Amino acid sequence: MGHLQWSITRYDRALPHANALSMDLAPLQPLLTRTLVIVAHPDDETISCGGLLQRIQEPCVVFATDGAPEDAYFWKKYGSRENYAALREEEARAALKQVGVEDVEFLSRQSESPLVDQRLYASLPAAFSALFAIVEKWRPDCLLTLAYEGGHPDHDSVSFLSAQLGRRYSLPVWEAPLYHRSPNGDGVYQRFVEERGEVVEFEVKGKELEAKKGMLKCYKSQFDALPSFNVELERFRPQVAYDYSRRPHQGKLNYEVWQWRMSPEEVSAAFVDFSTAAAAMER
Repeated sequence: MGHLQWSITRYDRALPHANALSMDLAPLQPLLTRTLVIVAHPDDETISCGGLLQRIQEPCVVFATDGAPEDAYFWKKYGSRENYAALREEEARAALKQVGVEDVEFLSRQSESPLVDQRLYASLPAAFSALFAIVEKWRPDCLLTLAYEGGHPDHDSVSFLSAQLGRRYSLPVWEAPLYHRSPNGDGVYQRFVEERGEVVEFEVKGKELEAKKGMLKCYKSQFDALPSFNVELERFRPQVAYDYSRRPHQGKLNYEVWQWRMSPEEVSAAFVDFSTAAAAMER
């Protein structure tokens, strides 16, 4: 995901999911009972909602990929892609333990085909089938996922998959932004591509902030791979009705700037293909 550039202090004690900090949580009430958090990679959950996780009564976090890209650039110092994937899972479990989250699902362990970092859009049927089984088993009240913003194709894919699940089960879906590019190519963090005043901001303070910093500290493999975020702020809104047949915005997408091999058109075409096949099966 990018470079972690702030100072992190150690916090070893898992906290209860609520504390005495005073904050009006009414706007976030749909997220505070039995919520399935669907993210792409280990660390996405910490950046997007590591504070709010401590307020959710029954959270379950789902990681939709194994967190290990095919390119050896990302994993060569760990010996193999498999070793790197195993390390990322270990880090995720340790991070969630910091805030007392016990229900954790790694979709790559349940999928009929590999769910590789950067390639989730190419495995949508397998990912959806595994997510479908988790929703059937876990019966959440709400879904929380990442925004469709063109920062990472896997983030856009979990946005799409969550929208499909929400429609199938008539579940409310909420979303959180991570990063995208502005029209002039600058990095934009924790802001939606378009904002219309419906965004709810959650300030992470006190012991909850220390616990979130403890989560971040668990991701030692990512210290040189995470962009700069405001660790004290998390932002949410009900998921927008995106047109997934189109790129998230008309400017350069982040992964185009990074010159990754997939194109926005290829990713959107995968969403269209899945939607068409799903609609045909429902007839």
